[in-house]
Amino acid sequence: MNDQLEKYLLSDHSTRVQTVNVTAAWQQGLQHQQYPECVQRLLGELVAAAVLLTGNLKFQGSLVLQLQGDGPVALMVVECTTSLSIRATATLREDHVIPADGNLQSLLNGNGQGRFIVVLDPDRETAGLQPYQGVVALEGDSVAQVLEDYMRQSEQLDTRLWLAADANNCAGLLLQRLPDTGGITASSTDDERSPDDTWDHVCQLAHTVQYEELLTTTPATLIHRLLWEDSLIAFPAQAVTWHCPCNRDRVADMLRMLGEPEVIDLLATQNHIDIACNFCGKPYHFDKVDCASLFITNPAAVIDGQDSVH
Repeated sequence: MNDQLEKYLLSDHSTRVQTVNVTAAWQQGLQHQQYPECVQRLLGELVAAAVLLTGNLKFQGSLVLQLQGDGPVALMVVECTTSLSIRATATLREDHVIPADGNLQSLLNGNGQGRFIVVLDPDRETAGLQPYQGVVALEGDSVAQVLEDYMRQSEQLDTRLWLAADANNCAGLLLQRLPDTGGITASSTDDERSPDDTWDHVCQLAHTVQYEELLTTTPATLIHRLLWEDSLIAFPAQAVTWHCPCNRDRVADMLRMLGEPEVIDLLATQNHIDIACNFCGKPYHFDKVDCASLFITNPAAVIDGQDSVH
C-alpha cells in the first residue's frame, strides 16, 4: 500500500531499511501548484527524503529540510511532522528561465551560493529539547547525495538514499548502518555475516533499484524483491498524509490585521481580493461582502445592505 512508511531492521541489528511511496498526499500537495517538471521532481525527492528521515526521530515535533539557492529556484522547503504529515513548497525567481533539464545544481546553485538547511523542531511540550539548525554547502548532484553527505558529517552514520518523483507520486529507499551496541552479534544470526558484510550486501542489492521501479512499486513489494532471502524484523507501517494549516479563517485574520483602510484600498481597483497560501498555493477569494463582514461585529448586517466597504 502506498502513502505508508515501511520500516525494517536486519536480523543482526546492524542495518536499518526503510521505504516509502507517497501518492495521494503528494497529489493533494500539488493540487494548487504549477511547478515545472524538473522542479516538481526535486521537490518530490525532498518530500520522500523528509519522510524517511523523520521516521527515525526520537522526539515529538517536526523535521524541516530546506534548499536555498541563487539560481532559478530561490527556495524549496519540506516539513514533516513525527506523525508523518507533510507539506512542501518551492519559490521560483520570476526573472529566471527554468531549463527543461534542470537539476539540483543548475536550479539552485548556479553561482555556488546554495545552502542545505536541516531544522529539528521539537514540540513545545517536549521538555529539555531546543530547536536545532544545521547548515551545509549545497554539494552533490542530487538531493540524495546532499543528504548522504549531511548525515555522514553531522550524525556520523553511513546512510544511502534512493529517491524518485513525478507528478503522480514520490518515493524513496533508505539504508542506514547502525552503531554497534554490543547486543546481537553476527554469530547469532542465521547467515553469520559480519555487520560489514551485511552492509555491503544490502547496499549491493539496493544499487540495482531503478528510478522508475521506485515510483511504480509499493514499499512492501520493493522490500520483498530486494531482501527476500534475508531475515528482517518488520515494524508497524506508518501512514503519510498531507497537511497545510492554512484555512479561510486564518486568511481572514490576516486581512483584519491589514486593517480596513488597507483592504478598502485593495478593493478600489477590483471588486475582490484573491490570496493564495504561500505554502501550498490554495486560493482564497474574498468579494466586497466578504471583506465588509471582516470589520463588523454583526456579519448578518451585510445581508441587509449595511456594507462598510465601498
